[in-house]
Amino acid sequence: MPRPPKAPMAALQSSPDEIEAEFYEALQAGDVERVMALWVDDELVRCIHPGGPVLVGASAIRASYEALFASGPLAVQLAEVRRLNTERLALHQVHERLLVPNAEGHLQLHWVLATNAYMQTSNGWRLVLHHASHGHAPQSPPGHAEGTSPVLH
Repeated sequence: MPRPPKAPMAALQSSPDEIEAEFYEALQAGDVERVMALWVDDELVRCIHPGGPVLVGASAIRASYEALFASGPLAVQLAEVRRLNTERLALHQVHERLLVPNAEGHLQLHWVLATNAYMQTSNGWRLVLHHASHGHAPQSPPGHAEGTSPVLH
């Protein structure tokens, strides 16, 4: 099976935040090639979709995104991001705001909690893990100054 095309070199050499933005833009566009171009080229990469099994390797991850995009792009937006960045590894815990059509065709709001892990490689920052699970609405809007931020785990 041919390897997915690589993301532009400028994108790969950018920050974890820029790779994350590109990841969510690709999800919103329903673009499997863009999604896969952001992953580390290694069969040890992992992806877990809400309620799903652990997907190991690029082939399994690609197949899952192809299935997800079969009915169109995802209406997903980041609502909150908590970062732990080091020189070579970045962990982002995020609240995702997902709109999903119900049986009547109306959009329903769902919250997803996800952890995205990025690693700096010789080709720049790349995604090594996306682990998402069903969540709940944040206690307060992102950036809200009152009280403490909600705990993701």
